[in-house]
Amino acid sequence: MRAWQRAALEAYQAAAPRDFLAVATPGAGKTTFALLVAADLLERREIQAVTVVAPTEHLKRQWAEAAHRVGIALDPEFRNAHGAAGRDFAGVALTYAQVAAHPMLHRRRTENRKTLVILDEIHHAGDSRSWGEATREAFEPAARRLGLTGTPFRSDVNPIPFVSYVPDGGGQSRSLADHTYGYADALRDGVVRPVMFLSYSGQMRWRTRAGDEVQATLGEPLTKDLTAQAWRTALDPAGEWIPSVLTAADRRLAEVRRHVPDAAGLVIATDHITARAYARILHRVCGEQPVVVLSDDPGASDAISSFATSQQRWMVAVRMVSEGVDIPRLAVGVYATSTSTPLFFAQAVGRFVRARRRGETASVFLPSVPGLLQLAGELELQRDHVLGRAAGDDDLWAAENALLASAQAEHDGPGGDELFAFEALESAATFDRVLFDGGEFGTTAAPGSAEEEDFLGLPGLLDSDQVTALLRKRQADQMAGRRRGKDASDAAPPVEIGTRRQVDALRKELSGLVAAWHHRTQQPHGAIHAELRRAGGGPPTAQADAAQLQQRIDLVRRWAVGRR
Repeated sequence: MRAWQRAALEAYQAAAPRDFLAVATPGAGKTTFALLVAADLLERREIQAVTVVAPTEHLKRQWAEAAHRVGIALDPEFRNAHGAAGRDFAGVALTYAQVAAHPMLHRRRTENRKTLVILDEIHHAGDSRSWGEATREAFEPAARRLGLTGTPFRSDVNPIPFVSYVPDGGGQSRSLADHTYGYADALRDGVVRPVMFLSYSGQMRWRTRAGDEVQATLGEPLTKDLTAQAWRTALDPAGEWIPSVLTAADRRLAEVRRHVPDAAGLVIATDHITARAYARILHRVCGEQPVVVLSDDPGASDAISSFATSQQRWMVAVRMVSEGVDIPRLAVGVYATSTSTPLFFAQAVGRFVRARRRGETASVFLPSVPGLLQLAGELELQRDHVLGRAAGDDDLWAAENALLASAQAEHDGPGGDELFAFEALESAATFDRVLFDGGEFGTTAAPGSAEEEDFLGLPGLLDSDQVTALLRKRQADQMAGRRRGKDASDAAPPVEIGTRRQVDALRKELSGLVAAWHHRTQQPHGAIHAELRRAGGGPPTAQADAAQLQQRIDLVRRWAVGRR
């Protein structure tokens, strides 16, 4: 038993409360704590049955497996139509949606036997008024209720059932936890891994609804709309940003597996179409077919369970691998989704922090989007649930429900209007920086460069202090190398390049030829630009010089006359 679990259990036993809220960071062992409480109450005959309510079907099964290990039989296959649990079980595992579908059934079950109700990720009971009312209706008669959460609460007007609130002095009410064990506490105790974020920027080009071509650098100060469009362009599997980042992530995973042989990676995608496309790219990169987990796949839960105990390198998922899903060997992640809410980000990063041995560090690759970088920097921040304030434009949690619902929905791709409102044309990745332990490290570097390799090749097993020291040393070495390179370039004779007007004209000509080739072949613009770069080398179009642009123009013309 971990120290925090023992302290929380002692606090629970001393108070013998009807309601208890435990807030513990993902990976800290909330499930184990709750089952210790349940086993203790059953042994002392304080309760006769246990009901677990979880967000997803997969988590029902995960709870049942964990309960079985401590001698408590829970039925994860219970359906509302069954009416009552089988006599062989001490209780059932349900979803919040299942409770909302028939709250009176579960109220009768709760009234018939003295029941401990474990509300896993209890903030879901505040997702909507109907879910909250159903949860309260069903479990108000419970002898004991234990609320658990490991992710930030939203700020809204929907009270979470069975959670205590206290005035915060500002005219609002704030949730009050009975025991809190944060990420910083767990990191200090060695219960969770530290997380190293590797961010990638790059040049993006896309076409708007009006037909205008826009070019921008991901990560630079942009308007909200331009940032979103540049981000979506980066995530387009036909461009070069995603293949470059997935290649870097696989390189990092290979280094980690030198020290942790069963370490695995997870790519979190936005929808089904991109998930499958990312899996194809990963297959080309590492030579092994990734596991793809989609929300509408009836075998998704079994696929997750099988992957958790296998030696396979990569999983690509849309929504199935979220809060509470337990795959301790996940060590490398790619945040390849356009969802940026604090709740979803915390859930996603929480998949990589569960520690198994001393010296493990999680690595999460993400786009250089200001909102994401802010969330990465605030990983240790604790948030309470605030009542009495609706989400507004200036609220970090604004539109949380809608965005999370969209992220968790079953998507097969962009909506109809989106397909015509936006078209990604070209993307290129640039290594931007590393965020770790409150600091930023690294200098801008091209994918595949020695500078990028300095960070991808960090040993897979290092203490947090060792990681920080090594990051600082490698950054200092890179800065010194750049200063030497600058001195050499200052002494070199100037190189004649095309004028700005000439380059702009060539870029415009190339864009027209690529558009014509797209209409002829239906090949995406980004894929055409990528093929041109592979054939002749050089940087993205936005950075190419006159000679490189002319080379690509000549190549497209040769394609057009059948000399491909």
